[in-house]
Amino acid sequence: MEQPDPIIHQPVRLRIMSALKVLPTSELIEFVRLKAIVAATEGNLGAHITTLEEAGYVAVEKDFAGKRPRTRIALTNQGRRAFENYVAYLRDIIDAQPTTFQ
Repeated sequence: MEQPDPIIHQPVRLRIMSALKVLPTSELIEFVRLKAIVAATEGNLGAHITTLEEAGYVAVEKDFAGKRPRTRIALTNQGRRAFENYVAYLRDIIDAQPTTFQ
């Protein structure tokens, strides 16, 4: 990977992906909990989740808990691989040995 994944590279989406990555595979997190974790507004978080969903990186499930609507998000297998590749890209940068100092 010569460039970072532009979908993940945006700071809020990076925080979303990081929060989802620590969950067990296919585990869902509620929108309101994710909103608190990434410290985003509802509209901002919704827009970023849509971008990630369109890229195939997250799955969104909408249902009801009793009479209350509930939105839950999970990292897809594709999203998990994309995030792992993104982290590997960053590690390559961090671990690179400079040949000269200017």
